[in-house]
Amino acid sequence: MYKELCQAVEEWIDIYEKDTEPLPAATTGKNYSGKFVVRDGKELHKSLAIDALRRGKSLNSYCVNLLKEESPLYRIHKCKPRISEQNRNPTSSRK
Repeated sequence: MYKELCQAVEEWIDIYEKDTEPLPAATTGKNYSGKFVVRDGKELHKSLAIDALRRGKSLNSYCVNLLKEESPLYRIHKCKPRISEQNRNPTSSRK
């Protein structure tokens, strides 16, 4: 999967260069605040708030969970532990 993702990125860069479009700014090392404003409209806001209440969650945590579920990159990063995390406690699984 990682190989295919890298290939897609390379192809995307090639397309930008051929179209003489500037590449977007790099995000490596960028710090994020962990919050952003979404203008969702009154009806969607109401619907999300009702759904959150029905589930006993705050609107914020409900929306965060929805975003996590729909973010393929977030799922990839959460599903594949880093090698250093896998080897952190090698003796704990031995019996």
